[in-house]
Amino acid sequence: MYESRTILDKFFLVIKGLCMGAANKVPGVSGGIVAFVGGFYEEFIYSLQKVNIKAFKLLFNGRFKSFYRYVNGSFLTLLIFGMLVSYFSVSKLLDYFLEQKELFVWAAFFGMILGSIYYIGKDFEHWNKRTIPAGIIGLVIGISISFLSPAKENDNLLFIFLCGMISVSGMTLPGLSGSFILILLGNYVLLLVDSVNALYDTFAEMVKGDFSFVKNKVRLNTLKILAVFTVGSATGLVTLSHVLSYVLKHYKHLTTATILGFITGSLGVVWPWKKTIFKTTENGTVLFDSNGKEIIVNYERYVPDFANGETWWALFFVFIGIGILLGLDWYGKNRKSKA
Repeated sequence: MYESRTILDKFFLVIKGLCMGAANKVPGVSGGIVAFVGGFYEEFIYSLQKVNIKAFKLLFNGRFKSFYRYVNGSFLTLLIFGMLVSYFSVSKLLDYFLEQKELFVWAAFFGMILGSIYYIGKDFEHWNKRTIPAGIIGLVIGISISFLSPAKENDNLLFIFLCGMISVSGMTLPGLSGSFILILLGNYVLLLVDSVNALYDTFAEMVKGDFSFVKNKVRLNTLKILAVFTVGSATGLVTLSHVLSYVLKHYKHLTTATILGFITGSLGVVWPWKKTIFKTTENGTVLFDSNGKEIIVNYERYVPDFANGETWWALFFVFIGIGILLGLDWYGKNRKSKA
């Protein structure tokens, strides 16, 4: 159905994968939105739905070419390749900026989530006696989460697997950011920054002939976490494509209303102006976990000081974040008008 592609088509498909991967790493931006405005969302969902019992029968019977054609392998391979390249590059950038300019990073994330709310809600004209309560329920849940103590980083492998399944929701459901959900679960930095960087560093060392990482227990544990997370993501990507296809077909408006309410209520989670409170001893010494990270107890949110120049830079990045989503919206409209 989708097999005929020119070299230029394949090149741009990798670029789309790069964009989709970057979007999935950034809280507030859904990879599904990129697929939607980029014009390949339908093919993406169609291809995922082809990973079914029939596909596995072809694979186990050794009919690899038939399997590849059946699951639209050319499309998925090029798209996933772009995502993987993006994951490594964006991860390194995020790691740097989270350490050096944390306020500006969270300000941009906050703006992207505001833009995401606009993107989902601008064309939603189906508020009624069913969708309004659904939106309110989502709002209440989001606000409740904002006032809870942040979820602590959890490296339990079963929980990591579930995080993997949840994190790919943004790929299959435009508007719902999987990375934002990982922030709520407390595992965003562990799974989308630290573990990806660990794999990148491992590959870099192996290329140089350095295999000392095999004696690094922290590195090996992080790689094991990434492997479980990847398996969970692959499982979720296939299963959610079938589940969400059914949900969107039968409960599209209720689902959209709930997501709108939930994301709006959860804005407090990514409020940029907050002070991190670490766990300390009685004499004030900061405590570290087994991976050498400070143990976060809570966040103390505060109103920004507008006499501080850094506040205005943060506001600038909020508008940058909003602008990214508006740019995606503009691109989608422009692409459709030319079609």
